[in-house]
Amino acid sequence: ARQGTITFHGKNVMLLKGKDYNNFRKNVQLVFQDPFSSLNPKHTVQEILAEPVRLYHKGSKDVNKKVLQLLEDVNLPKSSVKKYPHEISGGQRQRISLARALALEPELIICDESVSALDVSVQAGILNLLNQLKEEKGLTYLFISHDLSVVKYMSDRIAVLQHGKLQEIGEGAEVYSHPQSPYTQMLIASIPGSQNL
Repeated sequence: ARQGTITFHGKNVMLLKGKDYNNFRKNVQLVFQDPFSSLNPKHTVQEILAEPVRLYHKGSKDVNKKVLQLLEDVNLPKSSVKKYPHEISGGQRQRISLARALALEPELIICDESVSALDVSVQAGILNLLNQLKEEKGLTYLFISHDLSVVKYMSDRIAVLQHGKLQEIGEGAEVYSHPQSPYTQMLIASIPGSQNL
């Protein structure tokens, strides 16, 4: 059964309209699993990052300056502005997706399997960047992943779902060291080297 509500600043997101809806869209951004399909292949990085700035910061005269700042925030060179998504690596594309999410200065970024398509070394760089940005910008992430080692690294609190039902929720370290749900116990036991966690 589907039930319950999702609220943002005390308001049911399914009922938002007008100014409240626009405020929600600005303050909650997404970083998807596949950065290639979430970026317009016909737009340069400049156009991809400038679009949300123009839409939500109407009259901003410093769009180009903001784009360059976003690239710096995600550790990409300024020369990236001229490139198209197919001309950059998967890790760089994911950094562009993150920069696009940051363009609106959101409160919350939902990361939906945002590193699962990347190899392990690239994953580590993106995860470290996410944690750095969290501290620098006071961000909150809702980090969705099947990779529990990534979840452990990224999360202060963990919620474990099975078939859409909440199995367990708690502080990250507590869930890992003393999992209560048999499902959580099974997931942790299946991680290579989990006896060392």
